[in-house]
Amino acid sequence: MGFRILWSFVFWVFVANTGVAAERALSLSIGDQKQRFTAAELFARSDTATLIVPNDVSYNREMTYRAVPLLGLIGSALKTVSVDTIEARATDGFVSHIPSALVLKGADGGAVAWIAVEDPQAPWPNLPNQKKSAGPFYLVWENPERSNVGREQWPYALASLSDAEDPIKRWPQLSVDEALPETSPEVRGRAAFITNCLPCHRLYGAGLGDIGPDLGKPMNVTQYMTEAGLRALIRDPKSVRTWPRQQMIGFDKATLSDADLSGLISYLTYLGKHKPAADAALPASAQ
Repeated sequence: MGFRILWSFVFWVFVANTGVAAERALSLSIGDQKQRFTAAELFARSDTATLIVPNDVSYNREMTYRAVPLLGLIGSALKTVSVDTIEARATDGFVSHIPSALVLKGADGGAVAWIAVEDPQAPWPNLPNQKKSAGPFYLVWENPERSNVGREQWPYALASLSDAEDPIKRWPQLSVDEALPETSPEVRGRAAFITNCLPCHRLYGAGLGDIGPDLGKPMNVTQYMTEAGLRALIRDPKSVRTWPRQQMIGFDKATLSDADLSGLISYLTYLGKHKPAADAALPASAQ
């Protein structure tokens, strides 16, 4: 993640006429619940706890955090409004679309989502190969294997959480023929794309991520890359091409299975062959 987008709801700003930096805060907007939490406010909550993450996906090692359960912050709102998706935006343009059902499973034996909070007086270490930590806010998971939580569902440098429509409904370009069975490679690949690719890439204009290029415009990626090249790029980007500001991390088989990778390529190929339907103009409300 690297191309900075300065979201109006959270970032270091300078107070007018003082030159003093204001404290960063996490913005929440779920239904009628609209709040803004600083690190100090989150630390002061009674449900803040020490959380040990044995294999943190961003640090690639065990990490210990002071964290607040996400359901403790937004659980009441999720129970009173119909929310398909929780849109998690980072300060650098990464946007993860997390199904609300995934978060709700935490109350019924599934993986539990937490908001880890960085203490300004005891900052976390820098991320591997980066000059920044995962702070000041980081969505982490306890027992992620219980709900098959994907790596891209651990957004760090978190700026805001808000309710959103399911990406497939929000962006018609992501659709495939409704006659295709749920077990088809194209449908499986669409799910893999939304979880793993949409946070950084757009597809025919669908999505909000600004880190990587649009994989549909002006030409579908399967029309200028071979299948072998695309497979290699997804598994290990540096095995295909390198450049000074390269940011994409490869997806190993534990993160993206061979079946999901094949489905992903089938999905992109399908959209390449159905571009007129996939590239339909969106209504203004879906932009």
